Amino acid sequence: MSMSSDSTNSSADIGVVGLAVMGENLILNFASRDGITVACHNRTTSKITNFIGGRAQGKRIIGCETLEGFVATLKSPKRIMLMVQAGRVVDIYINKLVPLLSAGDIIIDGGNSNFKDTNRRFADLAEKKIRFMGCGVSGGEEGALKGPSIMPGGDPQAWPSVKPLLQAISAKVTDAKVPCCEYIGKAGAGHFVKTIHNGVEYGDMQLICEAYNIMKNLLGMTNPEMSAVFTEWNTGILDSYLIEITRDILGKLDDLEDAPEGQYLVDMIMDKAGQKGTGKWTAISALELGMPVTLIGEAVFARCLSAQKTERVAASSVLTGPKPNATEFKGDKKAMINDIRDALFASKLVSYAQGFVLIKEASNEYKWDINLGSCALMWRGGCIIRSVFLGDIKAAFDKNPDIPNLLMCDYFRTNITRCDGGWRRVICQAIMNGVPCPAFSAALAYYDGYRSARLPANLLQAQRDYFGAHTYERLDREGRFHCNWTGRGGTTASSAYNV
Repeated sequence: MSMSSDSTNSSADIGVVGLAVMGENLILNFASRDGITVACHNRTTSKITNFIGGRAQGKRIIGCETLEGFVATLKSPKRIMLMVQAGRVVDIYINKLVPLLSAGDIIIDGGNSNFKDTNRRFADLAEKKIRFMGCGVSGGEEGALKGPSIMPGGDPQAWPSVKPLLQAISAKVTDAKVPCCEYIGKAGAGHFVKTIHNGVEYGDMQLICEAYNIMKNLLGMTNPEMSAVFTEWNTGILDSYLIEITRDILGKLDDLEDAPEGQYLVDMIMDKAGQKGTGKWTAISALELGMPVTLIGEAVFARCLSAQKTERVAASSVLTGPKPNATEFKGDKKAMINDIRDALFASKLVSYAQGFVLIKEASNEYKWDINLGSCALMWRGGCIIRSVFLGDIKAAFDKNPDIPNLLMCDYFRTNITRCDGGWRRVICQAIMNGVPCPAFSAALAYYDGYRSARLPANLLQAQRDYFGAHTYERLDREGRFHCNWTGRGGTTASSAYNV
């Protein structure tokens, strides 16, 4: 059933606003499930007409040219999913929808919204008796169509009403039975977990890029050779979506008509990376919560550095230092490739450990009561960071829900110990040959710092007390102390506090 005009027979189970890539494919996903009819609306009505007459033709999709007709098409309680640009546009549509809704109706924001915006909208709509959910959706175009990972948070009383619909369209794991979609927590919890998902995604992508850079510029490997390595890696512990697509990317020839024969597309792509903000939000949240999520921070900064293309080109002819020369590599190439694999895997484990520490801290800070094992399960299928070892993360939290850091669980500890030598050798080789590896290095520095019983922060505290009378703690007694370091200062100390 499809139509391009408004309907008032209240026959749709859910409505979706927004016919961009994700919205359109989610609508098709809903309509492909038994018994679900979906209504759609878009600000540009020509998109509705084209969609209804094209991909939606013959399916249980109702096209509505006005918001009034769109809302009237929905069964009560009315369930509306916004798939529009995050930020101001979400607020615009909420303000348009509220006068058309009744108490108990539900608005779901399925975009990449900042969790603080979701907190605000949750509180505002609660006063109007409208139930609001912030719902992270991951998986890109293919995931939206076939089954994404969905991270819903918000009003717990809305969850039973939307649960059957969202779980129906989500990815499934464990013999296609367990949906990658479960309620996360109140207010902005869902969008926060999606933000951390994207931050881990930033880290994964940067780590893979560093492995590629070392193989290409230090070992002198060709694209087909690297593609073969990623093919092999995708059958073992690194089995994941991002490893899989990297294999495909490295094997893709340039398909422009005038491209030279045998030219690979990736070699023609400008080395300037874009970003939409979720990685930055992860880093900001880490700083606000005082959590050292260093690898994701370096991944964000690596993209910022890549954007300075003109400056880098100019600096490359002026600033001196070692440069990689593949013809001078005298080591065992196969052994080095294995070391790169170990460095990538160990760093990846650190990235996930940092991400889950940040989720746990936010859950405590905002009183969301997030089930960390459920987060790992939701990321096992449909999403960009899906990896085979997410099942091991779920098992670790099932065994000990209060584990302070995944580095302390058996799976992480055993594998990092196994990878430790190769990890360090790769970073040393990269540094000595001038190949930047900020994410590999940040991961190792965090690991070494976390396993250090004593860090040099004692000197740092002495410095703070010396110039600012900020006080310090001692090993041999309780309390805070101030020293008159120069003999010229007084005994008055600054009040102690942490930002």
